Amino acid sequence: MASGSQTPQVTIIGAGIVGICCALSALEQGMSVRLVDRAPPAEGTSYGNAGVISPWSCVPQSMPGLWKHVPRWLIDPEGPVSIRWAYLPRFAPWVLRFLNAGQPDRVTAIADAMESLSRPNVELYRHHLAGTGHEDLVRDAWYLHVYRDPAQARLDDFAWQLRSRHQAPVARLDAAGLREVEPAISSEYKAAIIIKQQARAISPGRLGKALAEKAQRMGAEILQAAVQEIRPTSQTGGVLVTDQGSLAYDRLVLAAGAWSAKLLQPLGIELPLEAERGYHLVFPDPGVSLSHSVMDVAGKFVISSMEQGMRCAGTAEFAGLETAPNYQRARVFERLSKRLIPDLNVAGAQEWMGVRPSFPDSLPCIGPMPGHPAILAAFGHSHYGLGMAPATGRVIGELVSGASPSIDLSPYRLQRFG
Repeated sequence: MASGSQTPQVTIIGAGIVGICCALSALEQGMSVRLVDRAPPAEGTSYGNAGVISPWSCVPQSMPGLWKHVPRWLIDPEGPVSIRWAYLPRFAPWVLRFLNAGQPDRVTAIADAMESLSRPNVELYRHHLAGTGHEDLVRDAWYLHVYRDPAQARLDDFAWQLRSRHQAPVARLDAAGLREVEPAISSEYKAAIIIKQQARAISPGRLGKALAEKAQRMGAEILQAAVQEIRPTSQTGGVLVTDQGSLAYDRLVLAAGAWSAKLLQPLGIELPLEAERGYHLVFPDPGVSLSHSVMDVAGKFVISSMEQGMRCAGTAEFAGLETAPNYQRARVFERLSKRLIPDLNVAGAQEWMGVRPSFPDSLPCIGPMPGHPAILAAFGHSHYGLGMAPATGRVIGELVSGASPSIDLSPYRLQRFG
């Protein structure tokens, strides 16, 4: 074996939250594990998300009728979606696939597959955090979707029907009920729909690091190196070429987020994985706090109290993998957050950008690589990486140990894009 050990060596490309959860589950199955990433653990996209950990994430990004809103969003400089127009010719095929995924006859099956990866997330995070001394990084919370127009807060809306179909504990609040739950929210907001029985991470980056440290204590090796090429040498192993030298592997898990498809191209595997850029703004001295995660439904952003301050996160920018950030996309959160929370102190705001790995159907790729059974996919989690990471890790742990997967993997097959 490449590792020289008596158990199969599992090498994981990517030390974000998905890769870290894959490592923990593989270690629990008795595997020896190596994590390889060009950056330290949990310092990429995993670091900057909104912190929502919802077992009820079952609403795809592409929904029936969404296309009607896109033109308005694109012309609004503070809208939730932007495109660098020079990138449009490369982006157009992905958009067509995305809109097709939002057809009514496809959405229900996608929602079911999303729910399978989301439902156990709070339980699994608490399992992984047990004994670390950092159990408080995941806290019980609700998810408030807030509306200025109370007529829009309708539980018979298709998205809320999807959640109810999956037994999400939802309820509608009027203006008085909303203010009772979160007094800091502006009186402009007249209604909310809440999702109960979920959690939030008070520092997603520190959560990832705490779990990576646990993996190391369990015996994982963490190597900081940039992977340049995957070279399968047989059906049972191969070599990684990195800027720190070559590494042999027996089983390889590709959890490199938006960079995963680029590593697969030399193997003749082409996938419609888009680098969907998201921004956040942190207000380090907010002067107010929130007890729950709050989404402004019209603005498509989430705001939450975290260790670093009040974090406002969201937007979708399509510009490719290597284009420089446009931090004006983060700065729009200043005004939007102040409108949502009038007493918020926005001084000293700190901006950030990360790259979500997004497939058109909002589902990741999980499972064996066509033609390369020693390589397993674990990437493409779109907006849901934090929520889907623990169940993805559990499935990878099952696969590398030879156990039957606990969920049906057919919705996540790479071949669905063939």
